Amino acid sequence: MSEPLVIGIESSCDETGVAIVRGTELLANEVASSVEQHVRFGGVVPEVASRAHLQAIVPALRRATEAAGVDLADVDGICVTAGPGLMGALVVGLSAAKALAIALDKPLYGLNHLVGHVAVDLLDHGPLPERFGALLVSGGHTSLLVVDDITGAITEVGSTIDDAAGEAYDKVARLLGMGYPGGPLIDRAAADGDPTAIAFPRGLTSRKDLARHRFDFSFSGLKTAVSRWVETRELAGEEIPVADVCASFQEAVCDVLTAKAMDMCDHYGLDTILLGGGVAANSRLRGLLQERADAAGVTVRRPRPGLCTDNGAMMAALGAEVIRRGRPASSLGIGANSGLPVSTVVV
Repeated sequence: MSEPLVIGIESSCDETGVAIVRGTELLANEVASSVEQHVRFGGVVPEVASRAHLQAIVPALRRATEAAGVDLADVDGICVTAGPGLMGALVVGLSAAKALAIALDKPLYGLNHLVGHVAVDLLDHGPLPERFGALLVSGGHTSLLVVDDITGAITEVGSTIDDAAGEAYDKVARLLGMGYPGGPLIDRAAADGDPTAIAFPRGLTSRKDLARHRFDFSFSGLKTAVSRWVETRELAGEEIPVADVCASFQEAVCDVLTAKAMDMCDHYGLDTILLGGGVAANSRLRGLLQERADAAGVTVRRPRPGLCTDNGAMMAALGAEVIRRGRPASSLGIGANSGLPVSTVVV
């Protein structure tokens, strides 16, 4: 068959994304973010995000259609995030996708948001290896995956048992009075700091922890350690070296993420690791993973920073691959699933 023409819709959190893809060619990628509406709350407010999606989704669809220069009647499928994510936000995107599928008489594909973060690299670097590892790092998820088939054979070998990495960034940024979202702010501040200035802990890396949680992550203890370090200095009337705190915190996070990713590759015999998710845009994470992968003879794949954060392109890329491989479409009766496991690619 010819390369499928696909609409991708993403609304799992605070970005409303609509994209159009033909095979692995990105024709349009429109993203409307509601992050500014959440700044004063220091995090995403589900109801605010849902209302923002309602306002943004139709204009985003119009802009994407105009940018791609395609007729909606020619698309081969409507692909949308069915989970995981915020329930109310997911429902908005899913409802819009169902309406399009019915109006255009096109098949609907309810897809996994996390797998979309892996599949989006198809748009930058072409076909994926037959078997590879993936490190997904975002505000809500931190996972290690072994991918045998992007459309249906994915095993999560490790995940966070408390705070996700991106969540820890937001909490530490708030603690330091830096604002929201924390990831980019800490990354920029860390550039002027000393990553060895403060010996913050590396969660789940002791011999005892590795026996039970070899590929799992925990950042709650690190967040608490930063909080106590800062509080101790404040009580003593000392100035807080923000750049050093940011650099040392970031080094602790990236050290654990990359070490466990490389351990997964070694354990499962993987020669490629794909880095995805919003935190994948972090400069230290990208640099340290490349450094360690080079030393281990492992190839690193990572989407451009603009495709790391949530967007419709990731769902369109995954949907195009699902359609290309002849996977069955979803029922129009499917519902949103805020806890959708990564092993379920198509709902």
